[in-house]
Amino acid sequence: MLVAFDFDGTLSDSEMTVLLGERQGVATEMAEITERAMNNELAYAESLRRRCDLLSGLALDSAGVAFERVSLRPGAADVLDSLATAGVETAILTGGFERGVEAALTGAGTEVDTVVANRLPAADGALTGDVAGPLVEGTKDDALAVLQAATGETETVAVGDGANDLPMLEATDLAVGFEPKPAVEPSCDVVVDSMDELRDVFESEGILPDQP
Repeated sequence: MLVAFDFDGTLSDSEMTVLLGERQGVATEMAEITERAMNNELAYAESLRRRCDLLSGLALDSAGVAFERVSLRPGAADVLDSLATAGVETAILTGGFERGVEAALTGAGTEVDTVVANRLPAADGALTGDVAGPLVEGTKDDALAVLQAATGETETVAVGDGANDLPMLEATDLAVGFEPKPAVEPSCDVVVDSMDELRDVFESEGILPDQP
């Protein structure tokens, strides 16, 4: 069994680009672009590039402060730990950034088997405004297929909330929407609003053992 999670808006209620935007004074513009993309009103790759372009010139030290503010939702670490104990392969597939994911996992004292994320290139001590990585133009269904081939896992579960999660939600055996956007909910087999509800789904599906 392979369980793939989105990060921003799913495992975390932080939005990395917005946190970075606050350091640059462009958080409102960031949030507006993000909302349009998550509702499938703007192509994800275009939205990501627009948001990252607003970060051009942000000092690396200031970006680091933003990344350290990224955290997991309450209960997310417990779910990840339980999946690991049950021998379930776990992955984070996110258009967000490696440094923020790593900071959140480290801060919560948990981990996943694989992180597929993007990067923010820098030069002369500041962000260039560019973005690089497998999930700029690449889609999460492709990333999921690569993970299946690498792990040999044939059964998959995907958990996400936004439009860029649709490819993996539509390609998986069980699509779980975590507070999904209106454009995403029709593609979900089940919808949850908390990590406790997500655990209940995993238990009812036999992915996790019932708690005593």
